[in-house]
Amino acid sequence: MYDAVQTLRREPAAAPEASRTAKLLAQGRARMARKVGEEAIEVAIEAMRGDRDALVMEAADLLYNLVVLLADLDIAPDEVLAELRRREMAFGIAEKLPKPDDLTNNVAVGPVKRGKR
Repeated sequence: MYDAVQTLRREPAAAPEASRTAKLLAQGRARMARKVGEEAIEVAIEAMRGDRDALVMEAADLLYNLVVLLADLDIAPDEVLAELRRREMAFGIAEKLPKPDDLTNNVAVGPVKRGKR
């Protein structure tokens, strides 16, 4: 999908008028970012509703819109995957990097054990 988006970015005239991706690219980065946010909210809603099929559909929409936004910024999905691997090696599989405030406030850095939610 990323390669197809990159092709549309390089050759927008080759995109059919009805192409969802071509339209999204033409609308600009602010619109792409907004779509990512909208789809993320829809994913959260379907997760809370417990509708598995709807969640899968919304997750696909979220990933699609994220890939389009990343492509617009010339960020390959492999770069994101490499960052996930790096974090896993440094902090554990479920961790993300500590925020700057955590470091300046002497909050413990490293794997945090989380209970069931």
